[in-house]
Amino acid sequence: MELKEIYKKVSSDIYPKKMEISFYDEQDKKQTFLYEKVNWTVDGESRGLRYGDNPCQKAAFYKLINGNLVIGDVEILGAKNYLLSDATLLKFGKHPSKTNFTDVDNALNILRYLMDKPTAVIVKHNNPCGVAESDTIFKAYEKAYEADITAAFGGCIVFNRPVDKETAKAISMQYAEVVAAPDFEEGTVEILEKRKNLRILKIKNIENLKKFAGKKVLDFKALMDGSIIIQTSFDLKALTSDKLHIAKCTYKDKEYKIDREPTLKEYEDMLFGWKIEAGITSNSVIYVKDGVTLGIGTGEQDRVGVAEIAVYKAYEKMRDKYSHKKFNTPYRLLQDEDKRDEIENSVKEQNGGLKNATMVSDAFFPFRDGVDVGLKEGVSAIIQTGGSINDYQAIEACNEFGATMVYTGQRSFKH
Repeated sequence: MELKEIYKKVSSDIYPKKMEISFYDEQDKKQTFLYEKVNWTVDGESRGLRYGDNPCQKAAFYKLINGNLVIGDVEILGAKNYLLSDATLLKFGKHPSKTNFTDVDNALNILRYLMDKPTAVIVKHNNPCGVAESDTIFKAYEKAYEADITAAFGGCIVFNRPVDKETAKAISMQYAEVVAAPDFEEGTVEILEKRKNLRILKIKNIENLKKFAGKKVLDFKALMDGSIIIQTSFDLKALTSDKLHIAKCTYKDKEYKIDREPTLKEYEDMLFGWKIEAGITSNSVIYVKDGVTLGIGTGEQDRVGVAEIAVYKAYEKMRDKYSHKKFNTPYRLLQDEDKRDEIENSVKEQNGGLKNATMVSDAFFPFRDGVDVGLKEGVSAIIQTGGSINDYQAIEACNEFGATMVYTGQRSFKH
C-alpha cells in the first residue's frame, strides 16, 4: 500500500454498541454512566469514527445517555447535556476521525467562555492557531484566519454564530478539515461543499455553551498500561475583572505592588486571552491585542522559551499576513528582496504587533526573565497566576517598563 493510501483507509469497527462505567462508594452504593456509540449514515452504511489519532488506531465515539455522579460536594454533569455528541453531520467527503472531533471539542472548550460576541476559533492539532471576536462572524473569521494563515491550512474552524454567505465564501477559498457552527444560513452549505472533503457540522445546542462554563464533567486519561486517571474537568474562575487581583507581594519584609492599574481595554484583552488559555497545551504563553491572538506559544518545557517562541510567531504571522494581503504570496515564498524589505520594515516598526499588547501565561513566572521577553517588545499588560516566591521580580520589571500586571490566583495547565 502506498503511504498516501493509508489516509483513505477506514478502520473496521470493533467496539460494542453500548458501554457502562460504574462507581461504588465505601458502602457499595453504585452509580453508573451508560454510553451509546455514535454512528452516522455514510454511503448507505452506518459508520462510526474513521479512525483514531492515526489510521492504524481503531476508535469509537460514545454518547452519555444516562447517569449522574456525585462525588463529595461536587455534582458531575450527566446525560442530556449534549453538544458535539449530538451534532448533525450535514456534509462530508470522508466521515470524521477522532482528531476532527477532539479539535472541535477544544474549540468549544474555548468558546464556552466567549459567547457574548461573534467569535471564531481555528484549531490545529488540538491547539488554537487563531482566535478572534468581532461585531460580525465574518470579521471574526477574517481576523482569526489572518492570525496564522499557515497553520489555518487544514484546520478546524468553529463559530459561535450561524455561518453566512460572506463567511462561507471566504472559507471556501482555503483548505479546512472541519467547519462547525450552530447553524448555516440558506445557500452556505452549497458554497462550502465545493470543498470535496470538508466535514460540515451543525451543533444545534451550541447556544448552551455558557452553561458549561463552571460546570463539571469527568475527564478520563488512559495510561499506557491500560490504567486510567480520572479528574474533574477544568473551569476558569476569573471570568470578570473583579475576579482579578492587582499584582502585589511581600518579599523579605518589603512590599511590592504594581504602580499602574489596567485600563478598561487592557482588562478586556487580559480576560479575552485568559479565556483562550484554557484550551492551550501547557506550558504556554500567548499575546493578544484588540480581541485577536497575535502569537501562541504552546507545549514548551520552560517559560522563557515559550515566551520567546510566541514573540517569534507574532512576527512571523504578521509577515505572512502582510505578504498575502499585499502580494498574494506566503512570505516564505516571496522572492523579491524589495518586497521582503518593505514587509520586514513594517513588521519591525510594530514589533510584530506586540506594542501595547497583552501577555498571558498559564502559570506563574519563576523569575523576571520571562516577563522581560514581552516587556521588551512593548507589551503593556500581563495576566498570570501569581504565586512565585520571586513575584517581586516580575512586579519590578513591569514598573520599570510602565506596564501593568494582574494575578488570576488559578493555574491553567492543560496536559
